[in-house]
Amino acid sequence: MDNRKMTPRNEMMETMEDSGGKIHDLVKEKYSKIAKREACGCASSCCDGSTPLIHIMDLGRFLDYGEGDLLLAPGEANLGLGCGNPISMADLRPGEVVLDLGSGAGFDAFLAARRVGESGKVIGVDMTPEMVQKASANAEKLSVSNVEFRLGQIEKLPLADSSVDVVISNCVINLSPDKSAVFREIYRSLKPGGRVIISDILRSGEMPEELLNNPAAYTG
Repeated sequence: MDNRKMTPRNEMMETMEDSGGKIHDLVKEKYSKIAKREACGCASSCCDGSTPLIHIMDLGRFLDYGEGDLLLAPGEANLGLGCGNPISMADLRPGEVVLDLGSGAGFDAFLAARRVGESGKVIGVDMTPEMVQKASANAEKLSVSNVEFRLGQIEKLPLADSSVDVVISNCVINLSPDKSAVFREIYRSLKPGGRVIISDILRSGEMPEELLNNPAAYTG
């Protein structure tokens, strides 16, 4: 029998771990709406269900994307969902296989595909069916043949062991209720000597109780 005293915070963390499926459902619901233009992508005002292109472009410049990159399907592939530019630090090389965790509508995956060339490949994994469909449609529109989008959770990747050279992710791992599982899967999927480049948000102080007790805050 476990006689450890549970604090409200420990109880909340245990509840969050037990409700990982519910958190996944909340995240899928939010990003399904974004894919279908029923919700905003980035933290800017919008009233028609889509993120204004001017805000997407401004955000991209702030995150150090080049002008040429930002011209790649803004509002379609680039939905303004990132919080950095993992491509700028990835040093991608022709022929490499790249995995994009939480690939969304495909923006970073398409930029990576440019850099690895036809001899390379990019695999995007996202757990939201609407995002996978949108990214695949964007790949067809943009005539990008060296990219593939797969439906799956980043805590249980639909990839073979030691199958990718580089893992990138842009503001997605924070959405996972089991981050340890994510990093185990990254390690499993990478080839020996592989690289990991992650742009994400980190907690720098104590979280207010009202946020800890609100699973929906995962998607905020």
